[in-house]
Amino acid sequence: MKVELKLSFLFIISILAALTFWNYQNRVYNWDMPGYLGSMYTSEFPNSQDKVRIITYDEIKKEAPADQYTDIIGIKQWNIPRQYFVKNTQSFTEQLPYFQIKVGYILVITLFYKLGLSSPMAVLFTSLISYFFSGLLLFYILKLLFPKKYWFAIGLTVAAMLLPPMTDMARISTPDMFIFQFILIFIIGLIKKWNKWGMFVPLSAITFIRPDYITFTLTYIIAVFFFYYFKEKKIDFSLIAQGAVLLLIYLAIIKFYHYPGWKDVFYDTFIDRRPFISTHPIEVSVRDYLSVIYIRMIYFKKVTLSVIIMIAIIFWCSKDAWVRMISVLFLVNVYIKFFFFPHTAALRLFFPFIFPLFIMMLYALSQKYYTIKN
Repeated sequence: MKVELKLSFLFIISILAALTFWNYQNRVYNWDMPGYLGSMYTSEFPNSQDKVRIITYDEIKKEAPADQYTDIIGIKQWNIPRQYFVKNTQSFTEQLPYFQIKVGYILVITLFYKLGLSSPMAVLFTSLISYFFSGLLLFYILKLLFPKKYWFAIGLTVAAMLLPPMTDMARISTPDMFIFQFILIFIIGLIKKWNKWGMFVPLSAITFIRPDYITFTLTYIIAVFFFYYFKEKKIDFSLIAQGAVLLLIYLAIIKFYHYPGWKDVFYDTFIDRRPFISTHPIEVSVRDYLSVIYIRMIYFKKVTLSVIIMIAIIFWCSKDAWVRMISVLFLVNVYIKFFFFPHTAALRLFFPFIFPLFIMMLYALSQKYYTIKN
């Protein structure tokens, strides 16, 4: 059996390496890239914002295919904000706080840049290498869930890594693929039943990488707090301390980088992208918000159907209150994310919560048919 395990491990490494190279060949220089490169260069040239803007676009132009670069700089008539970003330093600089708050992600791409990669490739390489390691982590999770079913784990891993949201995250310059591997580490902790301080490590990393995931990390802490409170009838002050630390990390990052706020993000994403944030104050009415949510909810129906099916299977297969609670936690976070940022055209934004629900479904099935060894 050890021989079969070693062969399956070598096989999955080979497949993941091939898939990673395939994604590299199909990499995309998208319009988020200037924001992350600008954030990195701002740390390097803090007193020269003109230089930051110029070098950001010059470096992308050197590598990006012509059609992708023209999309980044917005040559089409309706892409007026992008035209301002590439030409006007104030306009470009005012957009950076939207990206700078992803502190952990910026640090990693800076590391790869310092190690010798070009700045655009440092961003793309972060997604590509995260894709590879996410595949290994997923294989390990499936090996835990289905002991000795190595080839089944390989097949399911490859199928999952070929899903469009997964390959999309691997090819573009966003922190989604990078943070996904920490979500998988978090799931491993759940399956292996790590103690609360062991779980706090990936929760802290997730918050540091993407502060907007504070909704996920805090809802987990709150859910665990009440779960054990009703089970053991006592207050766990360590969980309160963990929640406070996570909240402080979030608030410190938001304040340090002068993050504009949720209303600004919502307005710029779903209503009208502003070339200049400082000169165009906004107000999002309840009617504006509900009209956006109503339209986006229609396009979210496939996701809704999928998560309902998964949660139904989980409740049918498992009577374990802990499994049900964690599954509902992921379900709730899908919709927390949706109601805060209903960008249904980008499923990758919800995938880090939808996919763990799928894994919980597999966990429930494995509980029903296998004995998981922790």
